[in-house]
Amino acid sequence: MVMAFLSLLPAVGAAVVWFPVALYLLATGALLKGIVLIAFGAGVIGLVDNVLRPYLVGKDTRMPDYVVLISTLGGIAIFGLNGFVVGPLIAAMFIAVWGIASRRNASPRAETDS
Repeated sequence: MVMAFLSLLPAVGAAVVWFPVALYLLATGALLKGIVLIAFGAGVIGLVDNVLRPYLVGKDTRMPDYVVLISTLGGIAIFGLNGFVVGPLIAAMFIAVWGIASRRNASPRAETDS
């Protein structure tokens, strides 16, 4: 759970959790487990976090990573497996409508005398 929230930090978030654990395993004599964790962390976790996530989430969503994470988890909790797509879609639509409404309310309105 901690790694899921720290993965919101770009580039090093998940490594803040798995790398110290790998060092602990190496220091306590569990060399094979430590080496496997370093290889898995650098290979799989690093690949998913830094390479695949921008393609899966999309670079042009302009949504912060934490909004994508929360909307994905909420979507899965409410809609099941379809929530993987529906949750972020609802969040993106909400952000778009919020932006349109705020621009509309911020523009000066011409007052007419009746």
